[in-house]
Amino acid sequence: MELLKYCDLCPRRCHVNRYQEKGFCGATNKLKVAYYSLHMWEEPVLSGKKGSGTIFFSYCNLRCLYCQNKKISIDGYGKYISLKKLEEIMLELQKKKAHNINLVTPTHYVPQIQKVLKKIKGKELQIPVVYNTSSFENVGTLIIMRNLVDIYLADLRYFDDELAKKYSGCDNYFEVATMAIDEMYRQVGKYEVDKDGLLKKGLIVRVLVLPGHKSDAKKVIDYLYKTYKDDIFISIMSQYTPINHCPYENLNRKVTEDEYEEVVNYALTIGINNAFIQEGDAADSSFIPNFDKNIL
Repeated sequence: MELLKYCDLCPRRCHVNRYQEKGFCGATNKLKVAYYSLHMWEEPVLSGKKGSGTIFFSYCNLRCLYCQNKKISIDGYGKYISLKKLEEIMLELQKKKAHNINLVTPTHYVPQIQKVLKKIKGKELQIPVVYNTSSFENVGTLIIMRNLVDIYLADLRYFDDELAKKYSGCDNYFEVATMAIDEMYRQVGKYEVDKDGLLKKGLIVRVLVLPGHKSDAKKVIDYLYKTYKDDIFISIMSQYTPINHCPYENLNRKVTEDEYEEVVNYALTIGINNAFIQEGDAADSSFIPNFDKNIL
């Protein structure tokens, strides 16, 4: 695949030949998957009653200090698979009654995923495809997936680029991510749900409330609502889980109830109707998939 010979799929633009060496993310030219399953802990419009068919790809183009999936995103846990195997996984999840195929951190494998989806989407594969991303994306890469993705499940992690640089090792995150989210919205438009309340197409943007940074989360929410109003869903997440010891003390604790409630109340105050909130102890490591139970 030519795009992998001078890789600029993500904003890192490493320009390495992935057939010969690795770039920032750590991925080679071969598909690597850590885990796949029916996942019940996505937003209700995705998980429904039977689960979202999640496929966790190994590696990531960010380096978030607090990543709860560090084992696969940074350490690269997983198994190399063929394109045929990826196709089989998608169809297996559909057979198990998954409501959708949920591609988790797919950016660095877009050429391979595109090839598989062009073969089976709308034919053997009849359920929606979800592109689950940090939004640290190049618009050109997202365009490759046009007409193949039905639902974008995107993060908007930071408003302040200094936080992005400190916690995730990237410059200009907000500019890059908002341009990417604009392209996602151009592709899928205003959300549509089916008779069962499941999302058929549309955009969900997740806002992870980080400990000590409720003001940044409010700014992100304010931007999203001013830009898209209620044509998208905003998912306000309290599930930050301190898994790795971080050099910043605030990242070594959970978000307090007061912090989270203040962010949610702000969203209500500015008039947001289409928002998901998390109740109870969402910041629980039991919500993190057991990647040791590799069912590949």
